[in-house]
Amino acid sequence: MCPPAWPSQECISQSAVKTKFEQHTIRAKQIIDTVKQIMDSINIVAAEKRVFSLEEREDHLDRLEFVRSQLTFLSEDCKRKIKMVTEEVEVKVSAAMTDEICRLSVLVDEFRGDFHSSPSVVKFYKNDLHKHIEDGLGRNLADRCSSAVLAALQTAQLQMIGNLKTLLPVNVQNQVSELLPYHKFDLSYDLNCDKICADFQENIEFQFSLGWTSLVSRFLGPKNARQALLGLADPTSQFLRPFPVTPTTASVPAHGQENVAQEEMMISLVTGLASLTSRTSVGVVVVGGVIFRAVGWRLIAVALSLYSLLYMYERLTWTTKAKERTFKRQFVDYATEKLQMVVSFTSANCSHQVSQEMSSTFARLCQQVDITEKNLEEQISKLNKKIELLESTQNRSKLLRNKATWLENELDVFTKQYLQPSR
Repeated sequence: MCPPAWPSQECISQSAVKTKFEQHTIRAKQIIDTVKQIMDSINIVAAEKRVFSLEEREDHLDRLEFVRSQLTFLSEDCKRKIKMVTEEVEVKVSAAMTDEICRLSVLVDEFRGDFHSSPSVVKFYKNDLHKHIEDGLGRNLADRCSSAVLAALQTAQLQMIGNLKTLLPVNVQNQVSELLPYHKFDLSYDLNCDKICADFQENIEFQFSLGWTSLVSRFLGPKNARQALLGLADPTSQFLRPFPVTPTTASVPAHGQENVAQEEMMISLVTGLASLTSRTSVGVVVVGGVIFRAVGWRLIAVALSLYSLLYMYERLTWTTKAKERTFKRQFVDYATEKLQMVVSFTSANCSHQVSQEMSSTFARLCQQVDITEKNLEEQISKLNKKIELLESTQNRSKLLRNKATWLENELDVFTKQYLQPSR
């Protein structure tokens, strides 16, 4: 009802405004209250999710820092372990190979093949012997080293896997054995005996044990004997060759001077005697006469008979088997020297194989750790975007709620001004 003092026209106008806008104003306030409640709930939920995302991002950042620092530490540890294992393998293979080279004669004696002094047969015999030695040495080295090397390798690999597994997610840790493909590791020794012994030249010609060449070789050694025998073949060269100058004390030790002097004296004596007996037969007659007068003809006859019998015995026993034994003995001497030269190379090659195998396992593990790092970085990036979106949502909800509050205040003013009667 309008106040009595109001004119009838104003009362009618106020009633019309109230009738037209009162319900709309009430409905608008209800909508504004609902919007405020929605904005408040959105702000609360966004704040909760933002706090949870911040905590999750902090956990991921800590995990990423831990993975990176541990990976650096474990990488150095694995490198030291790889170096230690490879050094142990190198020492083990070197010692085993040295022992097997000392027993090379046994391995060569075990070889059975068709031997003949003809060059074509000797060539095939050498090839078969090379293969036999390479297979035998490889088998013996494998029996002595492979099991221990494989055990050390597997132990080191399991330690690496156990250390690096902690850096992987839980669901990936159970699949490490599947992610690392298994393959049997075989240590290869690669002796290449055919190449090492390719320059071997045998000497299976008959040589009497009391012959001139054998005696000179026995007393002077192979190298000095060769020099002395060259002097026998060319006696005039002894007079053309200058007498060797004895080294001074400053350049050669006293013990070395004595050895050199003795060798030079023996060579000069033998070559001088050879030169004397080869230049004239008078020397032979003179020497023979002196010996005959000293010991008598019976003793000389007995000595010559024994000498001839020994020669005939050795000549008759110089069979194919004897030639084969001589060949094997010469081959053992030659192969021993050559194989000793490649011990360090073979052991280093074996240690390199072990190093490659362990490095391959470590690289595959590091690849899985790198994938873990990448996943953590991606998750952190997603969380950063999510946090930014939640912050934006919070700010937007607060802005809309403030607008709803302002609109509510405006409606209150409108209600007081137009819809409520003046007092």
